[in-house]
Amino acid sequence: MRQKSKWLLPFLLLLVVALVGCNTDKKSTNATTPGKEDGPKTEEVSLTIGSWRTEDVAKYEKVIALFNEQHPDIHISFNPTKNTEYNTVLNTALQAGEGPDIFHLRPYAAGLKLAEAGYVEKINDLSGLRAYPEEALMASRDEQGNQYGVPINLSSTQFFYNKKIFKDNNLEVPTTWDEFIALNDQLLEKGITPIAMGTKEGWLLSLLHGIVGPAIYEGNDFYQAVLTGEKDFSDAQFIESIQVMNDLKKYFPANSEGLGMDDIRTLFALEDAAMFPLGSWEIPVVLEMNPDLDLGYFPIPSKEGHKTVTTWVDGSFAINANSKNKEAAKEFLAFLTTKEFGELFVREFSMISAIPGITSDDALLNDISNSTANEATPYMWVTNFTGGDPTTKSLLESELQGMYLDQVTPEEVAKKVQENAKAWFTPFQQ
Repeated sequence: MRQKSKWLLPFLLLLVVALVGCNTDKKSTNATTPGKEDGPKTEEVSLTIGSWRTEDVAKYEKVIALFNEQHPDIHISFNPTKNTEYNTVLNTALQAGEGPDIFHLRPYAAGLKLAEAGYVEKINDLSGLRAYPEEALMASRDEQGNQYGVPINLSSTQFFYNKKIFKDNNLEVPTTWDEFIALNDQLLEKGITPIAMGTKEGWLLSLLHGIVGPAIYEGNDFYQAVLTGEKDFSDAQFIESIQVMNDLKKYFPANSEGLGMDDIRTLFALEDAAMFPLGSWEIPVVLEMNPDLDLGYFPIPSKEGHKTVTTWVDGSFAINANSKNKEAAKEFLAFLTTKEFGELFVREFSMISAIPGITSDDALLNDISNSTANEATPYMWVTNFTGGDPTTKSLLESELQGMYLDQVTPEEVAKKVQENAKAWFTPFQQ
């Protein structure tokens, strides 16, 4: 027994020393590791973003990475839904008290309906909004002056054209409406499809009218008169703009009634059509399909030579009123108002930033951006006529489709559009 005790005591002393050393090591590790017991504590938050931009997942990963350089404790997932399903999926989730913390808000009336229903958080105190022009903020601001969204990008519609086709055939960019029609006739005579356009999808037709209509009714003058009720869609100039839409059909591809967005984009990208009347968001898409495409654009000229590009705010980011992490969501929205985000957005998305003063290394995008600043006319079907049931915009689309099938006349299209708008648009009821 004495022999055992003799060896047991030193062993116990060694064990105590080892335990003390281990405990000392643990305390040392905690002291040098952020977020541990003895370091600065940060509460980690997870946010989700809903959007219709399924094609932008990789781009938004770069946006989130830039945000996380300053906010590493806020984890964000970008979870978009297919464009044609987005409204239904979002509305269903919001009505159930769920949905993403942050979501892409449709512009103008469509988005403000969600705000009126109480699904969108007010962001009146977001300081970064002061930098935006009123025209951009109005896309997500109600009549009482409450702001619900941060404008992300300006969209514009204009005629894109294939510079090589123009050069090879000694064709010039038109400076008047008559020159534009003559250009189409010249292309047709040479066996070249002038305009890549199809009538299968109605939204393409309201978009096309948004481009060519202002050339016929002199853009902003008519638009302002409509807003006050001084003029409406029974006006002779508006009826003429519908007639012009009908006249342009002969410049569309064969069987245009069966062609949708993917078809006409492919026609233009593969250089089987000379011109493509569509939005600025198509620039990176067609160039990805054909990097060698020599792409140009021109604002549509009126009879008197006034040039216009049709513009609007194409979506804002808003906060779900039921989000459990509103403060973190506001941090992200504040980031969306910064120059750093604007520069990244223009560079990665090849779109026009809604933040004033942001320029691009892309000469084409910069030229279009300058046009939106100096030659803009509002896309009134989106900015002012998404009310009604059906909406005036959707009615115009279906009636134009009927016109292209020879089922209704331009006069009948204008009459039905006016009747629909008068039922809900207050200036027409005075």
